[in-house]
Amino acid sequence: MMGAFNVVRPAFPVMKAAGYGRVVLTGSIGGIYTMPQTVHYAMSKASMIGLNNAISVEGNEFGVKSNVILPGAVTRMAEGIDTSQFPPMDPALVAPMVGYLAHEDCAVSAEIYAAVAGRMARVYVTETHGVWHKDWSIDSVAENLDAIRDTSNNLTFHPAEGGFGAHLGTSFGMVGS
Repeated sequence: MMGAFNVVRPAFPVMKAAGYGRVVLTGSIGGIYTMPQTVHYAMSKASMIGLNNAISVEGNEFGVKSNVILPGAVTRMAEGIDTSQFPPMDPALVAPMVGYLAHEDCAVSAEIYAAVAGRMARVYVTETHGVWHKDWSIDSVAENLDAIRDTSNNLTFHPAEGGFGAHLGTSFGMVGS
């Protein structure tokens, strides 16, 4: 967590002044979906999402883009793990996504991409439409939990495209409904 922050911190003003920059942070699916007994790893890798969003929002008007790669590859870090049942997971299957995210033609910012065993996918945070009530209690939360969790009308707010304000606007718009 601090390693990424300490690299980006001095580089960001330089990129901002140049009117251009690309940041590719390395997260992990372990920071999204996690595994038992890896709290330190999960926290450090999940922190890349917040750093990524802050860089993207702060750098947006200056041509600075930031994204997160969640790589899955068998490298020396896998020593001691039985990978005999894994499909081919060469780092060369991750490198094209990293190259694109670092490229001057990269069209996205504030996004997260998984690259695992030849599969590339966008990973993102979404929320349900939710429920508004004037007064909530523990019991009413329990009674409405199915509606609160209902995924039939999900909302996705993009950080670099005003996601914070859009989230608040949607929440405020439900008041009194």
